[in-house]
Amino acid sequence: MSIVKFFRVVLAAGILFAGLTQAARADIKTFAGDTSTGPTFHRPVESLLGLSAVGTNVRYDAFAFTVSQSGTYTFLTTGLFDTFQLLYEHSFNPADSLTNAIGASDDLLGQTTSGFYGPLSAGVTYIFVSTGFENTDHGKYSLTIGGPGLITAVPEPATYLMLGLGLAGIALASRRKNRQV
Repeated sequence: MSIVKFFRVVLAAGILFAGLTQAARADIKTFAGDTSTGPTFHRPVESLLGLSAVGTNVRYDAFAFTVSQSGTYTFLTTGLFDTFQLLYEHSFNPADSLTNAIGASDDLLGQTTSGFYGPLSAGVTYIFVSTGFENTDHGKYSLTIGGPGLITAVPEPATYLMLGLGLAGIALASRRKNRQV
């Protein structure tokens, strides 16, 4: 076993152990997604110091979430492709993929897993981006997040718009019914 592979296994075990011990006293959430039909962007490299030479037009899936308690959270992605994960704070702009990026990971236990851990602050919106290593890497994936506080997905603005339109439609129908009675 090479020294690099040994350290990857030790890091993976540490991340999984930290996630499991935190999950025992707090929250752990698993999200499923698919990058196959997602939009594309030029992804950063793992160090977040530049843009990738091979991931210039990769498909991605993104979702926003918050945590109820500040602390260290773990992220583990498994997929049916060579996964790459990114974490952004406050906002994610695919046209400027380095801005607000605070974490990235590639090949944790092998090409189909990626993971990292780090501190998150309560009440801050974070955006998790799942993507592939190369432009041809995409597919279904599963993300598990664990940490000391509740992990809550933040609906997209379009969801709030649809909810508002639905409630307005119900109110209008109710008003028409009351007029007829």
